[in-house]
Amino acid sequence: MAIDYKDAGVDIEKGEALVSWLQADKTSSAHSDKIVSGIGGFAALFRAQFQNYEKPCLVSATDGVGTKVMLASQFKNYSGIGQDLVAMCVNDLICCGADPLFFLDYFACGKLDLEMAQSFLKGLRQACEMANCALIGGETAEMPGVYQKNDFDCAGFAVGVVDETKLWGADRVKVGDKIIAFPSSGFHSNGYSLLRKVFAEDIEQWQDILLKPTQLYPSLIAKLKTELDIHALAHITGGGMDNLLRVIPEKTGVSLNPWKVPAMFREVKQRAEMSWESLLKTLNCGIGMAMFIAAEDFDQFSDLCLNLKQDYWLLGEVIHSEDKTWQLDLSQMDEVNS
Repeated sequence: MAIDYKDAGVDIEKGEALVSWLQADKTSSAHSDKIVSGIGGFAALFRAQFQNYEKPCLVSATDGVGTKVMLASQFKNYSGIGQDLVAMCVNDLICCGADPLFFLDYFACGKLDLEMAQSFLKGLRQACEMANCALIGGETAEMPGVYQKNDFDCAGFAVGVVDETKLWGADRVKVGDKIIAFPSSGFHSNGYSLLRKVFAEDIEQWQDILLKPTQLYPSLIAKLKTELDIHALAHITGGGMDNLLRVIPEKTGVSLNPWKVPAMFREVKQRAEMSWESLLKTLNCGIGMAMFIAAEDFDQFSDLCLNLKQDYWLLGEVIHSEDKTWQLDLSQMDEVNS
């Protein structure tokens, strides 16, 4: 009996239709003047222009969205996953002071559904535009046998540029630096293996909260860094507050102030019977990005955020410490969140 690729579960025509749809969609214009050859070729070409950088250094970041894709499949809601993917990559990218340049995605599924793939890619393309990052290429893989019919997964890859003479990070962070918290939009894209268990019995009523897209921070940080001497950024993802320790030098630690944790995180704590320490080492607990600045720059920062109508709070400060750790009076967390 004759058999072809479509009989085996791979529909090349659908894949070609998706590429054609992407090529016809002109909604994204970020860095469009620098795209020499984009979607549809064997490789994407980007014309790099670094005249504004004294010592340009390319920066890369790659990530996925974890088991959040399973909830998207369960509720057939794919519109926010594209933004999740872009955000997980570019929010990492900017932590050293980099400007995003371009983005590529990998989308794999058991059976290609054009409506589903287009919903995902629309969100991805819009997020790239919001992050001032060109979507220049990607890969769509239909893999029956590896994935079930309604299963999919995705990965992203972002490239940016930073002036090596102006890198942010532990070399800039000093004792006494203030730590600013910028709010998350929700759970973002971490902890979903736990969240799916915690909310298993009534997950439908939580779907809007669970599928809310990850906040994008590049636009905010781009505005702040033109006026402010930023020492470091920490993207608060898996591992929670432990991410703060990735950008401080040896012999220092972090002293944190208690804060009002959003209700969704308190619900997880209650249902899972988690301690504050465990919760704070697992989820972002309402903090999407943390910024380190000199204490004397705090008033200037506050004025900038007022003008930008940007919410923030003073999370803590950098302290002397033999062990690189964060400190927080957990009894005060109970008081603030009672």
